[in-house]
Amino acid sequence: MDIRQQKEQFSNTYLQAVTTVAGYSLYKPSVDDDSIDWGIAAKGVMGRLRSPRLELQLKSTSRDVLDDNQLRYPLKIKNYNDLRLSDFAIPRILVVLVLPETLTDWLQQSEEELCMRYCAYWVSLRGMPDTKNTATVTVSLPRSHQFTVSALQSIMQRLSQGVLL
Repeated sequence: MDIRQQKEQFSNTYLQAVTTVAGYSLYKPSVDDDSIDWGIAAKGVMGRLRSPRLELQLKSTSRDVLDDNQLRYPLKIKNYNDLRLSDFAIPRILVVLVLPETLTDWLQQSEEELCMRYCAYWVSLRGMPDTKNTATVTVSLPRSHQFTVSALQSIMQRLSQGVLL
């Protein structure tokens, strides 16, 4: 497996861990032609809307992309355009996992814990403007938007209330 595939698989594992602990199920479209890698589904009544869902594009990077307030990620134009549109039935977000540069630092394990190093951040690109860029758009993800169990639960609760991201 090459490093790109390892990053993809590690990102999937991170998402599965967060979603599982949050109490939601994951589904994966059989084809990613709409910039959607994964979907998250809640079951039953959480609020005004029953069984909210969230779809996401999952990326990872081990480059130095963080500053004091944000993560700056170069997103392909196709993904940017697919995620910025506002007329989808299911809300969409971008999730970017930041990894240590060295593969052996990604995971630490002992009898007491299994530690996945660093974390993921999320942002909704809904309603973002069109761009004249032809290859990538640098997207800013606030460092306050860590993709954690409590953050995912909060997102799903807001969606169940009919709040758009």
